[in-house]
Amino acid sequence: MAGIGHNGGPGMGSGFRAHCWSVARRELLGARLPVEVVRLQVRRAKSLGLDYKTYAGVRATTGRDLVAFLYSSNALGVFRRGEAVPAPEAGRIAAVAASPHLGCAPGLAPDVLARQIGAVSGRELAVFGASWSAMRDEMKSWLKAQGLPGDAVLMIGETAHEREMMTAGGLAGFVSGQAFFAGVADAV
Repeated sequence: MAGIGHNGGPGMGSGFRAHCWSVARRELLGARLPVEVVRLQVRRAKSLGLDYKTYAGVRATTGRDLVAFLYSSNALGVFRRGEAVPAPEAGRIAAVAASPHLGCAPGLAPDVLARQIGAVSGRELAVFGASWSAMRDEMKSWLKAQGLPGDAVLMIGETAHEREMMTAGGLAGFVSGQAFFAGVADAV
């Protein structure tokens, strides 16, 4: 027996909700863009050093173009003070058409590493175990100081902690350093 306000139509069970979700997603992702727009996006993805699927996914999610990358020292393979950024990674960063920024693990020299990759800014990331609100506040204040909208910054990192910082700060997305720098020796 249906309750008050029920129109006697089919139930809104999980199967129906899943169907509605899949239809909406298919319509969103299957939207036909003009070929010129797709070509521009493919070129932009290439200039950012990203595959089209990753770029288009971030673009569709945020509604913005990527303007900056925040590289972590872990993604760069730098784990000790005085260690240099490997040349292939530095070369790859120089070839990317996004403003480079550096976030490094505590104990490293952010200014030294930032100079090695030509970063606009270099800073220490939140320590492991920092609260969600501390990570959020720290990331938001950094974004404000740089004049960057969070959803236009992609984080290139390695650890789950860095992924959590990305989420807390409202950044556009996260790409692992291994994936981003894959094939660097061939590209440089």
